[in-house]
Amino acid sequence: MRILTVLTYYRPHTSGLTIYVERLVRTLAKRGHQVTVLTSQYDKSLPRTEVREGVRVVRAPVLFRVSKGVIMPTFGFLAWKLALENDVIHLHLPQFDAAGVALRGRLLRKPTVITYHCDLKLPPGLFNRFVNRVVHLMNHIAGVFTHRISAYTADFAAHSPYLRRFAPKMCVILPPVELPRASASQIDAFREVHNPEKKRPVIGMATRFASEKGVEVLLEAFPKVLEKHPGAVVLYAGQYQDVMGEEAYLQRLLPVIQHYQTRGRWQFLGNLDSAQLAVFYPNLDVLVVPSLNSTETFGLVQIEAMINGVPCVASDLPGVRQPPLMTGMGEVVPVGDAGALAEALLKIFADPGRYQGDLDEISAKFDPQANAEAYEELYRELMEELR
Repeated sequence: MRILTVLTYYRPHTSGLTIYVERLVRTLAKRGHQVTVLTSQYDKSLPRTEVREGVRVVRAPVLFRVSKGVIMPTFGFLAWKLALENDVIHLHLPQFDAAGVALRGRLLRKPTVITYHCDLKLPPGLFNRFVNRVVHLMNHIAGVFTHRISAYTADFAAHSPYLRRFAPKMCVILPPVELPRASASQIDAFREVHNPEKKRPVIGMATRFASEKGVEVLLEAFPKVLEKHPGAVVLYAGQYQDVMGEEAYLQRLLPVIQHYQTRGRWQFLGNLDSAQLAVFYPNLDVLVVPSLNSTETFGLVQIEAMINGVPCVASDLPGVRQPPLMTGMGEVVPVGDAGALAEALLKIFADPGRYQGDLDEISAKFDPQANAEAYEELYRELMEELR
C-alpha cells in the first residue's frame, strides 16, 4: 500500500505523538509499504524532503507561527498532490490542517483514518482560547469527513467529548512501544555518569517540560519523600529549555529545582534517544507521570519503563491511568494531589516486589508490529468498503 501520513510536527521534534508516528511509519515501511509523511518545516534547517529509515518525509515551509501552531501556505498544494499519489490517508490529531486533508480523502474516495492522540488545551489567555476553538472546529470537520477514528484506549474514548461525538467511527488500537536492549555494562556506565554515589531511590520523569505535565506536583511531593528517604534523587529526561510556549512555566519552577540541583537531588538529562532511554529506565526505581489534563492520554513512557521492570505512578486521568491498571505495575493518584503522589512513591519503595508484572506479555501487547498489523487490517477494511 501507499500510505500518506499527515501531522503538524514530525521528527526530530520530540513528543509522545511524534514518537508514536515514527514507530508506526517505520514499521509499516519495513513491512513493505510505501510511506510518505507530510509535515511542517518547523525548523528552517530541516530539509524540505528526505528519507528517514525508509520513510519519505515532505516538509511544508512555515510562514509564521500561531501559538504552538504553524501557517504553511504551500501545505494545501502538497496535500492534494500527495493525496492523489497514495492509496490511504492517515491523519494524526490534534491538527489545524486535518480538515482540508480529510475532505480531500472524501472527495478522492481514499480511505481516510484519524488517530486521535489527545485533546488540545493551550495555556490560559484570550488569544489561546480563540486558537483552541478554531482547532477544535477543524478537528470536528476532519472527523465528519474521515472514515475511521482510532484511540489508544476505550477508557480515553469514553471520556473524550471529541471521540464520543464520533462513536460509530471509533476503534481502539494500542500504541507502539519499543526500545533497544541495553547491556549490564551500558546500564552501569550510565549510572556512573549520572548517579555515581548510587543515591537511592531514583525517581524518573521522561517528558518535555510543559505546564500540563505536572512537574510542580512532583516538586511539591518531593520533600515528603526526602523525609523518609533522604538519599532520593530525581532524573529528568526530556527537553526543558526553549520548549515552545513554556518558557514562563520553567522560570516559575526553576528556583525550587535549582535548590534541589545544588543539593544533588535533581538532574536534567536533556533529550535522550532510544539507546539512551534503554539505559535510563533500568537506573530508576519508579517513573512518575503526574499529568494535569487530557493533553496526556496514555503516556508511552510508562510502558517503556514497565518493559524494563520499572513501576509507575500516574495521574487518575482517562487513558493515563491504564498502564498501571492493565499491568499491575504501579499506582494511580488523584490529579494534582502532591500528597497522594508522595504516599504512592513511598508505598512502592516499601514493597517494590509487589509491582512486578509479566514483562514479555507487556512487550508483546505493545509491539510496533501488533500496532502496524491493526492499522493494515483497518486500511484493507476501508478499501473493501469503498469498493
